[in-house]
Amino acid sequence: MEKDKHADKEIPQTNPEQQEEELVVKRGATSVVWTWFGFTKADKEQKNVICKLCHANVTVSHGSTSNLFYHLKVKHVKEYNESQQMRSTSGVPSTSGAKSKKQSQTSLAESFTRGTPYDKTSRRWKEITQAITMHICKDMSPVYTVEKKGFRDLIKTLDPRYVMPSRKHFSEVELPRLYGECRRKIEAELRDALYFSTTTDLWTSRTTQPYMSLTIHFIKDWTLCSRCLQTSYFPEDHTGEMIAQSLKEALQSWELREDHQVCVTTDNATNNIKALQLNDWTRLQCFAHRLHLAIERGVKVPQVDRAIGVCKKIVSAFSNTWKRQRELAIAQVQLGLPPHKLITESPTRWGSRQQMIERVIEQEKALTQVLQADKKTRHLALTWQDMDVLESVNKALCPLVEFTDALSGEQYVSVSYLKPVLYLFNEQVLKPQDDDTQLTRDIKVNILDYLNEKYADESTQELLDMASLLDPRFKTTYINAERVDYMKTRAAAEMESLAADPKRPVEGVSVPLAEDAGENSECPAKKQKKSLGSFFKIASRQRQAVPQSERESIEMELNSYLQAVEVDGETNPLEWWRQHEANFPRVASLAKKYLCIPATSAPSERAFSTSGNIVTCRRSALKPERVDQLVCLAHNL
Repeated sequence: MEKDKHADKEIPQTNPEQQEEELVVKRGATSVVWTWFGFTKADKEQKNVICKLCHANVTVSHGSTSNLFYHLKVKHVKEYNESQQMRSTSGVPSTSGAKSKKQSQTSLAESFTRGTPYDKTSRRWKEITQAITMHICKDMSPVYTVEKKGFRDLIKTLDPRYVMPSRKHFSEVELPRLYGECRRKIEAELRDALYFSTTTDLWTSRTTQPYMSLTIHFIKDWTLCSRCLQTSYFPEDHTGEMIAQSLKEALQSWELREDHQVCVTTDNATNNIKALQLNDWTRLQCFAHRLHLAIERGVKVPQVDRAIGVCKKIVSAFSNTWKRQRELAIAQVQLGLPPHKLITESPTRWGSRQQMIERVIEQEKALTQVLQADKKTRHLALTWQDMDVLESVNKALCPLVEFTDALSGEQYVSVSYLKPVLYLFNEQVLKPQDDDTQLTRDIKVNILDYLNEKYADESTQELLDMASLLDPRFKTTYINAERVDYMKTRAAAEMESLAADPKRPVEGVSVPLAEDAGENSECPAKKQKKSLGSFFKIASRQRQAVPQSERESIEMELNSYLQAVEVDGETNPLEWWRQHEANFPRVASLAKKYLCIPATSAPSERAFSTSGNIVTCRRSALKPERVDQLVCLAHNL
């Protein structure tokens, strides 16, 4: 009797050892049917196919899986149905691997499309190129990044059709284009700003090239805006005359009027002070620099110098050897101290000295244990006299750390804080307490005397009083009672001059009550019967119709502003003015003029920090013009 075609290919005999032996999968298998079939480990060539369910040998020919599916269909119906579901889900066809390859091939049109690079005029190519340029500028990456293999492979993986342009293209085409767009955007913003303030400073790069920075600050739609205008090459002598001339040229290059510049915030360098005097510009001394000098003078005491010197030697002893750092970590665990590392002092940051002292006091027990264990460092162990001095210095300086950071911001109003901060120093922070040591008292008194002396000049007092007056949180609270009437008169006179400025947009008159706005609307066509109250309303109008001079209106508006409801200290003054500008339009215009002044020259310092991240040792050949463009883009994008 003739046997079935498929049955001839099946060998039902099984080897008992095969049933116990774990089968291995087929190498390079793509069909789902191989889930239920495998080979013995001894079958290196994988010729004898074995069913994992019944361990029967199944014959296959030329890589076809038809016999395997037939075996499942006859012997294992459940698994066969499962294999059919898996084939339909995965999209694998029921035929052999050759047919699968045929169906998975892409069309000829798709192949050409995928392999064709983007045209350089296409929108997609421009978008990717602009995104790479933005990455170079915003993240301060070198231009030669586009030539690195890893970066090119990344872009190729993300979009194979994009062809990376050369480094020269980015340097000579894309960067100047982006800088031009950024400059035009800033110029458009400055045209809308009626008044502005600036900060400036000088800096020397790693390549010993001198630069001068200029940042500008203004209020637009009651949002404080800060822009870095330039970091220009300054090879001339740093004299007051040359700085004054360069600052004037900088304003002219941006089409800015000197009479619209409210103030310039600088450090206490003599050449900067002289330059602003030559230009007859109002200057505000940087509060951070002034506080730094006050603290330097306050701690100039012999015993303080010795204690701080010992602290520096201790930090250096632990910084130069990893063994002591390891022993310090062990001592910290044994004594239950926090696993903090020592802090090194930076000469230009007084806060780092206070942090160094505070950390040494915190780790004093662990430091003493490690230092005394080594005879070479025993002399560095702090004595009780040193600890008394360090604790006295730390108690005097610790409250001052947060004030420097808080007044160095660019995104919020800071100049109006100066009068309240100075008042707080005198009445609370630096006021000698009963439990203070004599050294702590001396340090506090020295710092206060220096600050009060430097902020006592008339021009600085007027500037700070005006800024405090225009901040709805403070108003006249921190102004000397003898100067309140004078400041009100000065503010009214300045508002009158602002209203007379022909280039200034005309502001409306203050309308304290919102319900009065509807009284000027047109009368209805139908005549309505008058009520008894309407007669009193007309009389009230007649009393208000008495003409007032411009000065009287200004004084009335200023008094209304000063008598307004008190504002919480956490309130954003610019947001308050956004909501109340309609009630006090003239005072609001004056607030826009003065509240844009930064209390410190930190914006210029940040520009130099950015410059230091751009002009690195590996990029020392950058030309000054390129440095100016990259710093401007990194800050303003």
